[in-house]
Amino acid sequence: MSSTRKLLESIISDDYNGANENLSESFVEILKDKLVETKKIVAAKYGVAELAEALESLEEEQIDEGNVTKMGRLNMIKARIRGGKVQRRVKKSAVKGMTLRAGKLVRMSPTEKRRRRMGARKAKIKRRAKLARALMKRKRSLMKRKALGLK
Repeated sequence: MSSTRKLLESIISDDYNGANENLSESFVEILKDKLVETKKIVAAKYGVAELAEALESLEEEQIDEGNVTKMGRLNMIKARIRGGKVQRRVKKSAVKGMTLRAGKLVRMSPTEKRRRRMGARKAKIKRRAKLARALMKRKRSLMKRKALGLK
């Protein structure tokens, strides 16, 4: 007998405690199925290595907590460096999916969210490439120094 049929029969027979138990069991089954489906989606979207990379990039994006003051739905960043310049007292949205426009929080449009996601993906690839070049140059420099007997 299916769980929905059991649930309906217990409701018809005024056994509400039994109906509650049946409902709880069916919720657990549904959640297990959803979890399995979600795991498959995540595995398909990201490979195992890419998933670890995505988690690392999320950790990199988080700002130093000592430098941030929470002000309701806004974060005040005391100081940060962008493009070689120091930015002080920058206000940012603390609400996911919202941005600051003219001093007010505004919901981001789906196109803006998509463009930001694509930009973040491109930036991740560029950062990785630049890091690889920097490491290669450092390795060459260390090899030259070693050849000269400096280190």
